[in-house]
Formats: sequence, C-alpha cells, structure tokens
Amino acid sequence: MRLRRHLLVACLVPLLAGSALADEFAAHRRAMVEVIARHGSEVMPALGRAALDARVLEVMDRVPRHRFVAARYEDRAYRDRPLPIGYGQTISQPFIVALMTDLLDLEPTDMVLEVGTGSGYQAAVAAHLARRVCSIEIIPELAEEAAARLGRLAYGNVETRTGDGYYGWPECGPFDAIVVTAAASSIPPPLVAQLKPGGRMVIPVGGPFALQYLVLVLKDAAGAVTTRQIIPVRFVPLVGGPT
Repeated sequence: MRLRRHLLVACLVPLLAGSALADEFAAHRRAMVEVIARHGSEVMPALGRAALDARVLEVMDRVPRHRFVAARYEDRAYRDRPLPIGYGQTISQPFIVALMTDLLDLEPTDMVLEVGTGSGYQAAVAAHLARRVCSIEIIPELAEEAAARLGRLAYGNVETRTGDGYYGWPECGPFDAIVVTAAASSIPPPLVAQLKPGGRMVIPVGGPFALQYLVLVLKDAAGAVTTRQIIPVRFVPLVGGPT
C-alpha cells in the first residue's frame, strides 16, 4: 500500500461526491457499490487488508456502467454480474472490475495498459485513477465502438487501438500497471517485458474449460517477477498470441 493514496482519498471524495452523476441510475450505482464493498470485506482480509480501496469504490460510484452496455441491458447494468457486449465477449462483473483495479494500486502518475478493451468500462474506471490508459482490443468492431463511446464520455486520457493484446503495446509503454480482461493459458512474456520495475499486472490465468485464477504479477526493482493467485474466476479466453 503506497502512502500517497491515503492523502488522495481525502481530496477525491468531495470531488467525486459532488459529481456523482445525479441521474436515474444513481441509486442503482450506489446499491452496486454496497454489494462490491460487501464482497470486498469477504475477500480482502486474505490479502492482508480489511476492505477495498475507498478511491476505487468512489470511482465505481461515478462511472456510468449503463453507458457501456447495449440499451436492452441498461436495466441490468448495475447488477453484480457480467453482461454480453457482442462478438462472444462480456463486460465483467462489477466486483471483479473493482478488485482488479484495486490490485493495480494505481497512482495519478501511472501509465496503464489494458488488454481487452471490450466496451471500455474497465478503461474508464482506471482512467479516473491513472495518468493515461492505453487499451488494445483484437476485435475491430468492439475497438471502434469503445473508442467512440469513450470519446463521447470525454475520457481524454484513454487511447485505444485494434491489435493483438498478447504482444502488448510497446510504443505506449513501459507501464506501471497492466490489466488483462480475458483469461490466458499462461502469463504472456511480452506483457511482463513491458511492465516497469516495481510494476503490477492483474491477469486471469487458466483454460476456457478449466479452473481459472485471478493472478497478481509483481516485478520488483531488480526486475524479478513473482506471482500470487487471488481468487477463482471465469473469463472469456484471451484471443491472439502465438499460432
């Protein structure tokens, strides 16, 4: 846990509370955050903490998830469950988005790589906490839709592109944090290479019909890499990589 985050919480809470997107979905967002916080209180003690980072919960209460799903799913946008976004892909369960963001331990100066833009929701959440998010999506239609959506919502610090996320985005890196939103059979070496010393990566690892775990990857100041399994998860498979 980095000390600066405690100071940032005090500054961010009034800002976020004052711009909590007072719309018809505000109450649903708050109910979603309560569910996320409850799940966090069950999971985080195993990681040596009592709860999810307050900054992450504030951002989850701010980002309009209903804008990242098809109109026919808007009434389900704030349930704690994944939803289809087309092309065989999903927008992740809100608790998992919050947990993955928390594990990244983001700072306002951080450069973030997201592998698997999807609808753009995870990128939007990270964008509130980091300096810049570079997000890559292998499905052109999803990449185009997400870029347009993030532009409409004024996420100016998110850059998107179409490409194979297995190989990362070297021109945009190196990165303080990497988040992968699809399950890889193993941790892609190109992503580890693009992670800065002291950086963190969160990635689901496992086969599509096998047990998957959310894995935290840490690279220390000397470049040595360690991994830690967090919780069992179920993600769509990561597309791309070696053929």
